[in-house]
Amino acid sequence: MSTGRSSTEEERELYAELVLQCAESVPRGRVTTYGAIADVVGQQLGRGGPRLVGNVMARHGAAVAWWRVVRADGSLPPSHDEEARQAYLEEGTPLRASGAVDLGRAFVAPTLQAQ
Repeated sequence: MSTGRSSTEEERELYAELVLQCAESVPRGRVTTYGAIADVVGQQLGRGGPRLVGNVMARHGAAVAWWRVVRADGSLPPSHDEEARQAYLEEGTPLRASGAVDLGRAFVAPTLQAQ
């Protein structure tokens, strides 16, 4: 029975679902990176990258703790700084003097739920 959706649309939805699953796997006070999520999802689906993860987070990330997904240098886009900083302080996320997340102390590898 056909769902009426193209395989490309289904692939995009699956990619987004897996990205959000990875973001949800990050505990309070810890972070992961766009690249780390791209690696995990890429192992599962064989495609994607940090920019695609960022795109998914921009479009669908409001429902998850988006501030726990940062750039490889521990920063977020400037438009998110204040809201994210407040969340980091509330969660006890280790920060550097610059205000970026201290990835050496806060990084956790994202995971997918067993399927």
